[in-house]
Amino acid sequence: MKKNLLIIYVIFTVLSCNKNAENEKVYVKDIAGLNEAIQRAKPGDDIVMANGEWNDVEIRFVGYGTEEQPISLKAETAGEVILSGKSDLKLGGDYLVVDGLKFSNGSSPSRAVIEFAMDKDTVANHSKVTNCVIVDYNKAQRNETDVWVQLKGRYNELDHCYIAGKSNRGPTVRVDLEGNRSIKNYHKITNNYFGPRPPKGGPSAETIQIGNSYTSMAPSYTLVENNFFDRCNGEVEIISSKTNFNEFRNNVFYKSEGSLVTRHGNYCTIDGNYFIGDENSEQIGGIRLIGTGHWVTNNYFYNLKGKVFRSPLAVMNGIHKSPLNRYIQVTDVVVAHNSWINCIEPLQFGVGSNTDQRDVLPASEIRSERPIRTIVANNLIYSENRDKQPVVAHDSLDGIHFKSNVINNQDVAFKPLEGFISSDFSISKLEEYIYVPATNLSSIEPYAGFEFDQIKHDVFGNSRKENNSVGAICSVNTGKPNLMDVSEYGPDWYHKKPKTTETKTHHVGSVAELITAVQQANEGDIINLTAENYELNSSLKINKKLIIQSDGPKNTTIAYKGAAKTPAFEMNPKGQLTLKDIHLKGTESQYAFASLQRDMSSLYNLQVVGGEISDFDHVLLGYKYSFSEYIKFTNTKILNCSNGLVLAAENDDKGDYNAENVFIANCQFENIEKNTINYYRGGYDESTVGGNLVVNNNIFKNCGAKENNGTLIHTYGIINVNIANNKFLNNKVNLVARLWGAKNNSHSNNEIINSGNIVVQENLPLKLMY
Repeated sequence: MKKNLLIIYVIFTVLSCNKNAENEKVYVKDIAGLNEAIQRAKPGDDIVMANGEWNDVEIRFVGYGTEEQPISLKAETAGEVILSGKSDLKLGGDYLVVDGLKFSNGSSPSRAVIEFAMDKDTVANHSKVTNCVIVDYNKAQRNETDVWVQLKGRYNELDHCYIAGKSNRGPTVRVDLEGNRSIKNYHKITNNYFGPRPPKGGPSAETIQIGNSYTSMAPSYTLVENNFFDRCNGEVEIISSKTNFNEFRNNVFYKSEGSLVTRHGNYCTIDGNYFIGDENSEQIGGIRLIGTGHWVTNNYFYNLKGKVFRSPLAVMNGIHKSPLNRYIQVTDVVVAHNSWINCIEPLQFGVGSNTDQRDVLPASEIRSERPIRTIVANNLIYSENRDKQPVVAHDSLDGIHFKSNVINNQDVAFKPLEGFISSDFSISKLEEYIYVPATNLSSIEPYAGFEFDQIKHDVFGNSRKENNSVGAICSVNTGKPNLMDVSEYGPDWYHKKPKTTETKTHHVGSVAELITAVQQANEGDIINLTAENYELNSSLKINKKLIIQSDGPKNTTIAYKGAAKTPAFEMNPKGQLTLKDIHLKGTESQYAFASLQRDMSSLYNLQVVGGEISDFDHVLLGYKYSFSEYIKFTNTKILNCSNGLVLAAENDDKGDYNAENVFIANCQFENIEKNTINYYRGGYDESTVGGNLVVNNNIFKNCGAKENNGTLIHTYGIINVNIANNKFLNNKVNLVARLWGAKNNSHSNNEIINSGNIVVQENLPLKLMY
């Protein structure tokens, strides 16, 4: 018997050695060598790309490995193989692994940076992209569409990658279900770090999109688990689930201005996620529900101030007999064992109800179908800020059953609601952002609904079997979750946080020194103007974060004498300018500030504090496809200009706009002939929640003499407008503003003399985008 075992062992060892001997590690230095290695690759082979920059390479990785012996495409050293220029990667076949590549300093020549398919007939299955980075790999203009990772086929994985900085149209990651080869895909998106995505200013900027409207009834079974979403602000939907049977587990959404949304499709599981807000943002949401059969359990919401579509929990109204691309009624949903800590109006039901707009919208747009057969049970709400209305009903709640929900509203009365128990329990800080009940809540018996026994663990992974309780956390003696330990996400070789550099102050006393300082300064540097006058003959190109300011109390003047229709400050992609206490003077034919006319691959930002701007054709001109996260003018005089602030180039009514936030305070506008403020968003997309305009405590005098339509401040289609505490004196217009009553447009405490008035129009006639 022992002899037979020895013979078997020897045979197995020989066969294993022969098998391993056939595997190759092929080292390649250029695209020709790479293509040859791919063509010859066998199961178990490793293709190793040499360190260095691979510019303008289109990798077509086709191969057929096995589960035991995949074919790998690896960097010689993770992070030191840089794919730049017009480079992309497509995979086709079975059991392929891509490891350690970095995409930067370029953009894809196709509609995807990495795609798990060669064409509609050759897709990838059982394949993985891991330990890779895609950063700032944007098309030249934000209207050009691509996807950075396109998942097709079945059983594929995106794992431990870092992906950040997408600013052009299209989701960062998309799961495509078109064709039988890609449904029931069981893809896994796990342990990735999704770094900051700037706002795009309009739709189609999700971080993850799973399916689309037309495949939304297909089963996907995609798992999104253990990912970190860091300030993913592209649009209102961080994740847009548009298929059936997807799971979202144990992800961290950190200060990301949007929500996890079950936009189309049904039967999603949303369990054990963290949603962390910010004191300074009212745009950060939590979970928004549409459709049927979802289970929302063990989620933790902290310090969220988003409203309506971006509420901590938004349960929407549906459309009667909804088409696939609209809003299906919420039915048979369970929301149980979640915790909301210091969130504003955390639970909102019937969101999007718009029956009052029947006269101006077609029946296919009226969201009248309120949630039914929905259970909201065993949840915990703690409101340090004494929330006046923690549960908001935009429509009747007769289809929702509330059971054993506990709330501490700091003794502030709110509308009684059956199924909510007021309690004076306290909380204690476990670590930054994480608060747990400090009071034993065992006296409150959790509701035991159908299949509630399947909620086996809390958000920390503690068993509920022996110590069940309301809320996401069932044990007050639990260990720390180390929420902000980002080491488990993304590649271990890539620094998730940008390196901080010491800012430098440049003292410049001449135009030549100013031009040199702007060109050579590092990100965040300060440029102090020490002379009184600077005569500038060509545009200053702003492509980094800079502060340009007067040095001391002098009245520093920059006189711009460049060519007509050129800006004194040309705002380039990633330009971020703060101009302080400067008198900027033109010769009536130029622009004070303007974006590039094309190739605005990323946004710019502008802040003007103090000083004076005079004698320009335009104060600010944002060209088509340009975008700014914020425009701020404070304590500034704006005098004798043909046009003021013009952010109205997105006029094709597709829901886009030129700036996310425009803030004008304590300024004086005088003798601005037209377009004093012109801020436009066209196209009816009810889930878009921007832009945002605040006009507060300003003086508008003798403006609008050449205004074509007789309105001083144009805000057509802008969702959030607040015009307050201003003086409007002798402006030659019929209207100061026409506000959109159905949205968050308001005006108050304005003094209007010989300047028309402010009117509120409840419903604007907007072009439907669908």
